Formats: sequence, structure tokens, C-alpha cells
Amino acid sequence: MNNERFDDNRGNERGNERGNERANDRRPAGRRPFTAPQSQPEARLDRENAQAELKRFLELAVGEMGLAIAYEITTPATLGGGADETDIVVAFSGEDQELLLEREAELLLALEHVGHRWLRLDPRLHDRVRFDCAEYRSQRIDELKLSARVAAQRVRETGQPFRFNPMSPRERRLIHLELTGAQGVRTMSEGAGDRRQLVIYPAGPVGRK
Repeated sequence: MNNERFDDNRGNERGNERGNERANDRRPAGRRPFTAPQSQPEARLDRENAQAELKRFLELAVGEMGLAIAYEITTPATLGGGADETDIVVAFSGEDQELLLEREAELLLALEHVGHRWLRLDPRLHDRVRFDCAEYRSQRIDELKLSARVAAQRVRETGQPFRFNPMSPRERRLIHLELTGAQGVRTMSEGAGDRRQLVIYPAGPVGRK
């Protein structure tokens, strides 16, 4: 009788072991609990290689479009300085430059987008390579910075949030950067898709109803 109970207990132990093994087999493959997420590597711009590739792209693109425009690839160092010494600026000029600027520079921005794709740029580096024509982009940047400062002052004086019209991620980021560290205000992006807006709030607790 005792031997039978001993055999039953040993059988239960083996059954429990097999059950544990089956449970382990059902764990999702490749999951490693308690593994800290890896930080994203720093994005770097190879300026020399990027300029060479941009030249190849523009020779092809401008030639295929048949536009009477010329271009110059420069850096802030050759332009007399800039906010980021690794920036690359492609400046267009010529008889057909107005075509690049129609409908809020739709063609100019499209060329820039394709240029980024040609370079296979990390999205974090898109701001480092800018296409411009007749200083359109430079003037737009100055306008946005001025608008940001004026809106921030209005928020300080009234205590009421200021909401910009929907704008591109790049323009929102520019305003975020312009007001980083600004006294008495903070910025947030709200909304989704093409309707995403930047809002300036009075400085205070981040959590709000």
C-alpha cells in the first residue's frame, strides 16, 4: 500500500513537470521579460556624401522636368553661418523659379521630399537638408519664429492658450524649438494627421483637465 502511494506521488510530480514544460512552450517566441528597451542610435549626416548624391539627383530631376532653373548646393559655412553647421541648402534660381513657388511652393517641397528619399535620410535629419528658392523657405522660417514670439507674448499677457492653424511637423518643430526655455509659456502639439496643431499654453502643471 505504501509503495502504491509512493508511485502515485512520483507520477503526480512527473505530471506537474510535463505541465510546466508545456506551459513554457506556449510562451511567445522571442520574448525576454525585463529587458530594457535599446536606445536609438544617433542620427548622423555625412555631409560630403550627401552633397554628391544630391548633385546626382538634381541633374536627373531637373533634366527630366525640363525646367529652366539652376541650383547651388551650399552649407551654412559657405552662406555666412547658420544655426546648424551640418545643414545643406539647395538654392534654385532661373526663369522657371516661379513654377517652384506656385501653390505655396508645392513643387519645391515635393522636390525636397524626393531628395530626402533619394538620400535615404533618417527622418531626424530631414531638417538638415533644405531646398529653397528666392529665399522662400528662409523667409517662412523667419515668419514662423516671429509668429511664435508674438503669440507667446500674447499668452503671457492674457493667460489664455494660443492655437496655430494646422501645419507640417517641420514647422511645428521649429516653433517648439524657438520657444524652448521661453519664460511663462510651454508648447504642445495636439490633434491628428493633417489637422495637427501647435498650441502655446501658459506655463504650469503639464497635467490638465
